[in-house]
Amino acid sequence: MSKPNYSGVFHMVAQENMDEYLAALDINYALRKIVCLLKPTKDITHDPASGAMKIKTITTFKNFYMDFVIGQEFTEDLGPVDGRTCQTTVSWEGDKLVCVQRGEKQGRGWTHWLEGNKLHLEMRVEGVVAKQVFEKAA
Repeated sequence: MSKPNYSGVFHMVAQENMDEYLAALDINYALRKIVCLLKPTKDITHDPASGAMKIKTITTFKNFYMDFVIGQEFTEDLGPVDGRTCQTTVSWEGDKLVCVQRGEKQGRGWTHWLEGNKLHLEMRVEGVVAKQVFEKAA
């Protein structure tokens, strides 16, 4: 069975529990408040044949880029997020992309999945879960 193609531009339409998630990452109070006001756009380029994927998270404050091949571990620079690096692997679990980030923080990672024109993102760290929903641009 072929995997879904995640390519597209997606605009955030909802989020929950982001402040608690950022606090678990030791992000200071002022920066957490700013981040919670942002409405990021995700620009995803995905080649299902090779597994190559680029995820650009774009905001008016900071941008974050991930460039990886699904199933291959890589060193991820999370400097723009919380100043850390970690060993990251993104793998398929059914039609969902599941990311495991091994580093200073336990249980860190995320899951992306598509439902119609919506891209869902669940972020986890140290037992705290935050969710964002993005809608695909026309």
